[in-house]
Amino acid sequence: MLNQFLPLFKVFMPESVKEPLIQTLFSGYIGQGGKVDKFEKELFGYIGNRYILSLNSGTSGLRLALRLAHVGPGDEVITTPMTCTATNMAIIDSGAKIIWADVHPVNGNIDANDIKRKISKRTKAIMIVHWGGYPCDIEPIKEIATKAGIKVIEDASHAMGASYNGIKIGNHTDYVVFSLQAVKHITTVDGGILCCQRASDYERGKRLRWFGIDRKLKDANFRHECEQDIIECGYKFHMNDICATIGIEQLKYVDKIVQQSCSNAEFYTNELKKIDKIALIPQLENRKGSYLFYTLHISANIIDFSNYMFSKGIMVSQVHSRNDRFTCFKPFCNGQLPGVDEFTRSMICIPSGWWITNESRIKIVNEIKSYFGRR
Repeated sequence: MLNQFLPLFKVFMPESVKEPLIQTLFSGYIGQGGKVDKFEKELFGYIGNRYILSLNSGTSGLRLALRLAHVGPGDEVITTPMTCTATNMAIIDSGAKIIWADVHPVNGNIDANDIKRKISKRTKAIMIVHWGGYPCDIEPIKEIATKAGIKVIEDASHAMGASYNGIKIGNHTDYVVFSLQAVKHITTVDGGILCCQRASDYERGKRLRWFGIDRKLKDANFRHECEQDIIECGYKFHMNDICATIGIEQLKYVDKIVQQSCSNAEFYTNELKKIDKIALIPQLENRKGSYLFYTLHISANIIDFSNYMFSKGIMVSQVHSRNDRFTCFKPFCNGQLPGVDEFTRSMICIPSGWWITNESRIKIVNEIKSYFGRR
């Protein structure tokens, strides 16, 4: 194991998926059907939210959440630049204007105080991201949103299995989106989940994910779904039974996967906290991360450190570039973001997923200690 390259991300796919997947592939039905229904039911059992929609991607979930929040041209959405570009491209696609909020300079999560400063009469929603799976300040953000009469959308792509105030992420705000893309905690090859807080949003979302059609509706006035009226234009955002079959099997392992990530994170914290040139993210008692990756800050050249770790067979990275540096987001770049500046100046992420064994994490820590010991 020690001679193998340790990636920052790795696909989890259990051998046990083979038999149910083959059965679905040759069942004669591979679109949205019974497996999707079963997957959503089991997601409710794990997350605890009964208003769950499975989708073809997390990006589709973000776009659908914005639609359900009635975000459109002329509106503003307060968001973070520290995320995958998909988060903020969904806002552009809605026709709304991006308003960047600053982030906490250590944990990288959106700053509630800066959100409050950025709210205007045109603000329609706040988009928050749980960086690396460590939960944002959800309650303060909810209070701000409630007072202003706007919606909160959580991009929880990194945060499957994380919790805030003892409750799993997926239950706190208006809309919560998870990604089931290849290298997330669990995967359906590609896919996403949208958790809604209200039954009305759930019912509307269920129609919008399939061209505005309610595929479960039974009515004596029509025999087939093609005969029902379509109230509003929808999308092709639904999940299919093949992806759902994989998801059903993946859910059997999710607790073990998240527990391993958390165990690795705890090990890193205990081993690295005494190194003078490393600063770690403080772990607050009211939240529990799920550590899709582990973030630390180093007093060293990021490129030099990355090259050193790579030479030792360990992949490290900043994972996502600040979105406000990309040309497609330039129209929305106004004002300074000192927290983002500070966070990106010293931040680096190391692997902490299910494939990082005790032997592997000892190697990672020893190489980090060796790097700083030679300086």
